[in-house]
Amino acid sequence: MKSIQIHVKDNVLVALSDIQKGETVMGVTALEEIPSGHKMALSDIREGENVVKYGFPIGHAACDISKGKHVHTHNVKTNLSGALEYTYDKAEAAELPESEARTFMGYLRPDGRAAVRNEIWIIPTVGCVNSVAEKLARDNQRLVSGTIDGLHAFTHPYGCSQMGEDHENTKKLLCALCRHPNAGGVLVLSLGCENLTIDQFKAELGAWDENRVKFLACQEAEDEYEEGGGLLKELSAYVSQFKRQPLPASKLIIGMKCGGSDGLSGVTANPVVGAFSDLMIAQGGSTILTEVPEMFGAETILMNRCKDETIFQKTVQMINDFKQYYIRHNQVVYENPSPGNKAGGITTLEDKSLGCVQKGGSAPVVDVIGYAERVTVPGLNLLTGPGNDLVSATALTAAGAHLILFTTGRGTPFGAPAPTIKISTNNRLYEHKSRWIDFNAGPVAEGESIPDAGQRLFDAVIEYASGKKTKSEKDNCRGIAIFKGGVTL
Repeated sequence: MKSIQIHVKDNVLVALSDIQKGETVMGVTALEEIPSGHKMALSDIREGENVVKYGFPIGHAACDISKGKHVHTHNVKTNLSGALEYTYDKAEAAELPESEARTFMGYLRPDGRAAVRNEIWIIPTVGCVNSVAEKLARDNQRLVSGTIDGLHAFTHPYGCSQMGEDHENTKKLLCALCRHPNAGGVLVLSLGCENLTIDQFKAELGAWDENRVKFLACQEAEDEYEEGGGLLKELSAYVSQFKRQPLPASKLIIGMKCGGSDGLSGVTANPVVGAFSDLMIAQGGSTILTEVPEMFGAETILMNRCKDETIFQKTVQMINDFKQYYIRHNQVVYENPSPGNKAGGITTLEDKSLGCVQKGGSAPVVDVIGYAERVTVPGLNLLTGPGNDLVSATALTAAGAHLILFTTGRGTPFGAPAPTIKISTNNRLYEHKSRWIDFNAGPVAEGESIPDAGQRLFDAVIEYASGKKTKSEKDNCRGIAIFKGGVTL
């Protein structure tokens, strides 16, 4: 296939490979070169008229656009503005695919939750002890043996000189990571004089298993490396007791994220993740969709799929609160897509958002959760968080995601604390960056059906949940970033 008209209402096509000037596709002759992932006008579009893709407006023509012309940032402007009022128009529930109950080889925790990794995590309460955390992780790698899958330190710059919501976000996020089932054991490392005190941390954490979670205040230790090493040895003895066993796929929680997107993200990889999401939910499992700013312009699709009025109102509040966050900082809500997105063919935030929400499949939205809150309702969950890759992937991990599906058209090496499966939108990226990419959705552009690719992805997720290492895990590309919106003291 050379191009695709995604929806019958669309007045643009998307090039699946470069279209040369003078070449005729779908009965239209290109008046200029159309790069892969970019759009071409299927009919004359008058100034002020909406440009339609995915069956929805992605902006309006800034000037007259002739049939066959390149449709992009030079001749299209966004329709977006600030906070809006919304009406709940509940969509008819989609029928989820039928499939046999699946299992994976995972770890069963004492609280009944599943894990796909059995690791030891070092979590600093403050950035001042980052170097200590990293050295403890380096010096104690000998503990990674048997059923222990890894020992990792997750450093960050916060935990002190923060106030109000920022301080709360840091505390909640770090405690949420501490509770994550993939962490069989956790060493919480503090300095001793920071704003985020150990007492505050413990109060936020609530009840914990003293065999699983250990605390070390560096200022109180005569030799923090010796004492820390001793605590890690105790944790390894506890963690090594867990063994992989067959567990139902219904216990899985999967995060969904896109980054370094291109014009094919909403055509190949994101719809494939959406098909996967429906399969996972049909199994009784859960998926999480975040990146709230990349819902702007497509939010009504998700709102009308909310299971009831209460969830609809929570979605409205999530969307408008995030818009107010921009407005409080004197920023426009549509300052997106990124330069790389534009180079790949994404024109406006609506264009990006309508492609982004494809990851949510067709299942009802069952809950909306706040930043650093955990999934409690099986099904499709919306998570409050920004679009930034590291921040949103960290938030997905904190929400309980065992694995994260990360679609990309341009590629990125990073990984979250949860194993991060990179999914390429196109064959070129899959071949060019084989060290980064775990799964290729590119064949969809060549005729593979989205349901078939979704099943292929589901099978791959079962493998990764059962212990197969992602490319970012093999390269030890793992880290966290905490959401920050206020001042630093």
